[in-house]
Amino acid sequence: MTFSMTTDYSKIEDQSFEALPTNSYEALIENVQERATKNGAESLQIKLRIRNDLDAALPETNGKYHNRVVFMDNWKRKATNQYDMEGLQYVLEAAQVPEGTAINSFEDFGRALILKPVQVFIKKEKNTYNGETTDVNRIAPWNFKKTQYPQVNHKWKETPTNPTQDSGQPIDVSDEDLPF
Repeated sequence: MTFSMTTDYSKIEDQSFEALPTNSYEALIENVQERATKNGAESLQIKLRIRNDLDAALPETNGKYHNRVVFMDNWKRKATNQYDMEGLQYVLEAAQVPEGTAINSFEDFGRALILKPVQVFIKKEKNTYNGETTDVNRIAPWNFKKTQYPQVNHKWKETPTNPTQDSGQPIDVSDEDLPF
């Protein structure tokens, strides 16, 4: 494999990582994953992307902040070692997962949510950690609502995939593809 390129900075997009202003935004659920801190605290994390197809309809929110990413963590409770399943019902309802749908695994949960449009109220808060205070975004599960714009024309740079989905098909990798 060869590596060759020509620098072209015109395609670099301005990336801002500042916290979004407190407001309601139309978003797509891009990913759902389980993760853990170094200390072992586990969370179910929902990655949301602010929709880029509503710039004209919502110029002060989606128009200014389209394509930005925010996360919502649902932490496992120490007392029960379980996620807040009641809180996750708000997310499922907002994503319009039909009433009575059986969700028997984390994989089922991810498949039910990936690429679903939702309206979400994002709050900008101060967070102090190790003596440093920064602005962060917080999303409570009850701040998920049904989208006001069910027709989605969001343009993805790369269509997200759900890492919980396994096609079950073998992956063909040649020796040339391996770095060693």
